[in-house]
Amino acid sequence: MTNAPTIADRWAAADIPDQSGRTAIVTGANSGLGYVTARELARRGARVVLTARNPEKGRAALGRLRDEQPGAVVELRPLDLADLDSVRVFAGTVDTPVDILINNAGIMMPPRSLTAQGFESQLGTNHLGHFALTGLLLDRLRAGRDPRVVTVSSTLHKNGSIRFDDLNGERSYSPRAFYAQSKFANVLFGLELDRRLRATGSPVRSLLAHPGYSATNLQSTGPTGMLNAILKVTNRLMAQDVETGALNQLYAAVEPRAEGGQFIGPNGRNESKGYPALVQPAESAKDLDTARRLWDLSERVTGVRYRFPTEEETGPPETEA
Repeated sequence: MTNAPTIADRWAAADIPDQSGRTAIVTGANSGLGYVTARELARRGARVVLTARNPEKGRAALGRLRDEQPGAVVELRPLDLADLDSVRVFAGTVDTPVDILINNAGIMMPPRSLTAQGFESQLGTNHLGHFALTGLLLDRLRAGRDPRVVTVSSTLHKNGSIRFDDLNGERSYSPRAFYAQSKFANVLFGLELDRRLRATGSPVRSLLAHPGYSATNLQSTGPTGMLNAILKVTNRLMAQDVETGALNQLYAAVEPRAEGGQFIGPNGRNESKGYPALVQPAESAKDLDTARRLWDLSERVTGVRYRFPTEEETGPPETEA
């Protein structure tokens, strides 16, 4: 692997290479990390597809971005990652090569609820929706230039595990534990995707990123009660700004030195703040058997079966009704 970025590098948005001629899709781009990521990619010349679950918030973000970056080539498309039908519809609208897919959208520590297909909402949105989306767009990514998939996780993945015997929290549910499960799933997925891409000689790179403790609306829109009040206070006192937090996924998406399988996060104490650096996933997230078991389960429940063709083969992934 190449040398990781260090604090001396202080990699910033100004270091993003020219992105002219490239197409990026950013999920959850109407606010927070996703909005900053979309704006900075557009600023450097990329054509950016913003996705949002809420049409009104999406239109507001699109207007704001165009005001901040006149001449930016940006568009908005609806996508609800908590509904696999919406994921399929969105993927069907993508008919050109994709150079960057940033799996950024997510929900954090809400009361227990289920997705349209009956999955626990955090696992369903944060992992299964992105798993299906990536698989459905893999042929478009293979046609891209220096194509990359960046999956956004969290330091809380280190507290996570996959509850294969109670995946949807029917017997026991904790907002924090199931958030950690979904972020752990993100890491398992990103690393397993990298292994499968490498094994077939695919040009697509799979990377992971996390923003440290960044002040976004996740902490206020998901949690309820006392947890919501606590997170609002810690956001003000402890969190770094969203502009800095977004640098990690931007680095993973565009930096020539970034390699498939790398995990990019802040270089400060406990990876909570700082500039992009190479960080390490939890040892449990490197477990091959767990990754394969989650992969097989994800293919089965989403109905999206990945295909990794050789250079002589082409074609989209198989899908099931």
